[in-house]
Amino acid sequence: MSNLSMQGKICLVTGASSGIGKATALGLASMGATVIMVCRDAARGEAALSEIKQKSGNNSIDLLVADLSSQKEIHRLSDGYRIKYQHLHVLINNAGVYYTKRHVTVDGLEAMFAVNYLARFLLTNLLLDIIKSSAPARIINVAGAYHAKGKINFDDLQGEKDFDGQRANHQSKLADVLFTYELARRLEGTGVTVNCLHPGMVATNLIDKDKDFPVFFKYLYKLSKPLMRSPAKGAQTSIYLALSPEVEGTSGQYFVSKKTAESSPESHDTQLALRLWEISEKITSLQR
Repeated sequence: MSNLSMQGKICLVTGASSGIGKATALGLASMGATVIMVCRDAARGEAALSEIKQKSGNNSIDLLVADLSSQKEIHRLSDGYRIKYQHLHVLINNAGVYYTKRHVTVDGLEAMFAVNYLARFLLTNLLLDIIKSSAPARIINVAGAYHAKGKINFDDLQGEKDFDGQRANHQSKLADVLFTYELARRLEGTGVTVNCLHPGMVATNLIDKDKDFPVFFKYLYKLSKPLMRSPAKGAQTSIYLALSPEVEGTSGQYFVSKKTAESSPESHDTQLALRLWEISEKITSLQR
């Protein structure tokens, strides 16, 4: 992919201050793209932006600060983007969180469901018209293999009755895949493709950020990090889906290591996807 160019393409990457998101932003910037980094923390975002400019030699990098756990912030992000840019060729929904104990957002939602899934649903829909007008365009959702363990518990979506961190994370990943497939069906014929991916087991700081994660398991995680993929390797499939001509026109697929893979049977349930979409519209007060 090193010979491919992203000159003239505008790409937005969420969760771009560290880990896979930062590596993705750097990869796209190195290929000449205009990259808009969405970061929650301004200072960390500025530091990452400076580093990416220096390493890529590309000054067409911008930072938009937004806390994706807040629907108000997501609306502000969308409005801020529209003020600055008229096109969006690639949207990479990468930002994610993991918590052992239940955290509630400012909107009263369980945090993993809100950030790992609903933020993507809302931001993508808010920017969908500008993405369509930029076609050919691509939407990429960073999901994960753990979606296969997920169940959408409509009776307790927010984990108020019975919360388990792993179960909530698996649910959010399944929601991402269901969302990808449903959106792909809705975007047929528009010139906009949407795919999702599993980045592999990547050494990131998600566990380190969870203050409630047991110290012993944090220690085991630290020991296992050398055996995991680097963020740069974890970003390879996202970058591939963003620019490779091999996947031009490919939509509604799940990728692992730059190749299509089979997702769980439940992820292909169209009625489940439609029900989730309709509930998500209500939760986000999305006006169609």
